Amino acid sequence: MNRRHFFNRAATAGMSAVAAASVSKAAMAALPEPAAMAHANTAAPLMPPNGRPYNPVVTLNSWTLPWRMNKGVKEFHLVAEPVVREMAPGFKANMWGYNGQSPGPTIEVVEGDQVRIFVTNKLPEHTTIHWHGQRLPNGMDGVAGLNQPAIPAGKTFVYEFTARRPGTFMYHPHADEMTQMAMGMMGFWVTHPKEKHPLIEEVDRDFVFLLNAYDIEPGSMTPKIMTMLDFNLWSWNSRIFPGIDPLVVRKNDKVRIRVGNLTMTNHPIHLHGHEFTVTGTDGGPTPRASRWPEVTADVAVGQMRQLEFLADEEGDWAFHCHKSHHTMNAMGHNVPTMIGVDHRGLVRQIQKSAPDYMVMGERGMADMGEMQMPLPDNTTPMMTGTGPYGGVEMGGMFSMLKVRKDQKPGDYSNPGWYRQPPGTQAFEWTGGLPEPERARAGSATAAPAAEVQIRKPSGHGSH
Repeated sequence: MNRRHFFNRAATAGMSAVAAASVSKAAMAALPEPAAMAHANTAAPLMPPNGRPYNPVVTLNSWTLPWRMNKGVKEFHLVAEPVVREMAPGFKANMWGYNGQSPGPTIEVVEGDQVRIFVTNKLPEHTTIHWHGQRLPNGMDGVAGLNQPAIPAGKTFVYEFTARRPGTFMYHPHADEMTQMAMGMMGFWVTHPKEKHPLIEEVDRDFVFLLNAYDIEPGSMTPKIMTMLDFNLWSWNSRIFPGIDPLVVRKNDKVRIRVGNLTMTNHPIHLHGHEFTVTGTDGGPTPRASRWPEVTADVAVGQMRQLEFLADEEGDWAFHCHKSHHTMNAMGHNVPTMIGVDHRGLVRQIQKSAPDYMVMGERGMADMGEMQMPLPDNTTPMMTGTGPYGGVEMGGMFSMLKVRKDQKPGDYSNPGWYRQPPGTQAFEWTGGLPEPERARAGSATAAPAAEVQIRKPSGHGSH
C-alpha cells in the first residue's frame, strides 16, 4: 500500500469548504490523507491501530481503508476517481472506483463508532455514496436529489453517522447509477460487534468480496454502460479467474465468507467439499432456528449473504458461481452449436484463403482452453487456468478454498497445489469391463428395442 502526496495548499483550501447537511465543526478540520492501492493482490488484514479492538476481515484481491482518530471520531477519506483495474494477468480495464481500485477498499468499524467519511469527487461528473443497509440519519443516506445535493466534480462532501448495528454492508453511488456502477463504483463495509453477540460467533478467518459484472468487448478496455443482461465478464471484486486469489485457511479453522451482489442477476455460490450455514444477511445475523446446512447459497441482486463453516477437509476445493456461463470469460453468445458437424471439407476450402482458420466447437468447447488461438490485445481467453493435472477450463467467478493442516494461523500465503494421499484420487481403469446384464441377448432383463411412433396432426384445416 502507498499513500499519495496530499493536495497542495490551493487544492486543500478549495476542498475544505465541505458541503453536507448537519456537519459538525470538527469536520471542518484538515482532511485525512487519502490512502491508495496500486495493485490487485489480496492485502493482509488491517489490525486496528486504535479504537475498539476487533478481528479484521480479508478482502479478496483488495484491502481495508486506514482511518485516523479525531477526538473520538473515526475519519476515512474516499476518493471517487477513474482507475485502471487489472482483471486478470495481462488484462486491464478502464473503470471508475475509489482510492486507486475498483471495487474500493473495505471500510471496517465497530458497533457504536462515530464515523466520518470525507468523499472527494475526481470523476468527470457528479456522484454520491449510498451506505447500503445502514441505519443512519436520512440526510446521510446518499441518494442524489432526494436527501442531498449531488457531489459536484472537484468537490468534497462529508458523511457522518454512528455505526448502529453490527453486520455486513456495501457502499455505492446513488447518482447516475447505470453508468457509475457499470463502471465499477462499489465497495464493502463491515461493522464488527462491540461485545460478544449471541448470533455472531468468533471465527479464525473472515473473507469478503463483491460480485460484479462487466461487458467489455475483446480488445477494448472500457465497459459498456448500456448492457442490461448480456454481460461477458462475471467477476469477484472486479477480478476473473485465474486472476482471483484463493481463500487460504488452516485445517479446522472456523471460516466466514461474506458475499455481496451488485450485478444485474442472482448468483448461486457453491462450495465443494464442505457444508456451510447462512449466518447473516445485510439485514443482520440470522436467527439460529432459520439456519440449515447447505453447499450452495443463492445471492440475489442487492443482497449480502454470510456463509460460515468448519474447514475440516484438506485439499484444493473449487468455489464458484454455479451458473455455468458465469465461470467463463469474454465470449460471444450468438454462436451456433456445431457439436457433431464435420467441418473438414469446408475447413480445407477456407484455409486456402485464410491459412490460420480454426474449427471451433465441433467436439465441445474444451478445445478452446488448449488452442493457441490468436486473440486481440488486452483480451483474456474464454477458458483458462492451469492446475497440477492440466487445464482447469474455467474463468469468471471461480476460485479455490485451499485447506492445509500445516498452514500457520494468520498465514494467507498460497501453499501451492495439494497432493492427494495415495489411494485417494480417481485413476484410469485398465482392466476388463463386465458386460451389462441387460445387454445380453435373450436375457430376461434385456431392454426391449425402442420403437418410435409418429402421429400426424389432423382436423386443423381451418387454421
